[in-house]
Amino acid sequence: MLEFFQMVLHIDQTLGVWVDQYGSWVYLVLFLIIFAETGLVVLPFLPGDSLLFIAGAFGATGSLNPVLLGGLLIVAAVTGNTVNYAIGRYIGPRVFTMNVRFLDRAALLRTHMFYEKHGGKTIVMSRFLPIIRTFAPFVAGVAEMNVLRFQLFNVSGAILWVASLITAGYFFGNIPLVKEHLNTIVLLGLAAAIVPILLAGVIKLVRGRRRSGNRDLPS
Repeated sequence: MLEFFQMVLHIDQTLGVWVDQYGSWVYLVLFLIIFAETGLVVLPFLPGDSLLFIAGAFGATGSLNPVLLGGLLIVAAVTGNTVNYAIGRYIGPRVFTMNVRFLDRAALLRTHMFYEKHGGKTIVMSRFLPIIRTFAPFVAGVAEMNVLRFQLFNVSGAILWVASLITAGYFFGNIPLVKEHLNTIVLLGLAAAIVPILLAGVIKLVRGRRRSGNRDLPS
């Protein structure tokens, strides 16, 4: 089992081996990895972004069908989030006081703060943010977000996340420079996703303080 997890965590090096050994069964393996990362709060360390990008690169070589791959992984992302949401809704707010060994409470609390600040948009934005991606639907369930509203953000976020990264991998994943520096590129992509959110938060905070300062000025 430990060896399997090592292979999953180094998906950029092992996916080719899986394709050769398991053929069409590799679609099921990728489906389960995406489902587990988005559906189980105890597995936030599984690869998501890099898996989609590398899978797209294999789609370009003909080893995988990119359309079938994209469809299956969108379904995996949607159902994973749905299960995660349902678990959060079942457990409820008491999760913040529970002492669960395999649950990263610090990440859970950070995601809760993120959710409180950005609301339903968190479900879409979190798709591009590792760790938060795993906890966001769980927190939405704990907060008892409306099911239809959650599914609207859930489906749209899954389509945007899966389609964009598989497409990027399809067109750029087989370029030697990209393959050699994949981890760096993934980190840059993560930064590109996080920076606009942080800037928006800072701007909102500054505006809030200015308004508060204006109200405190003597008339």
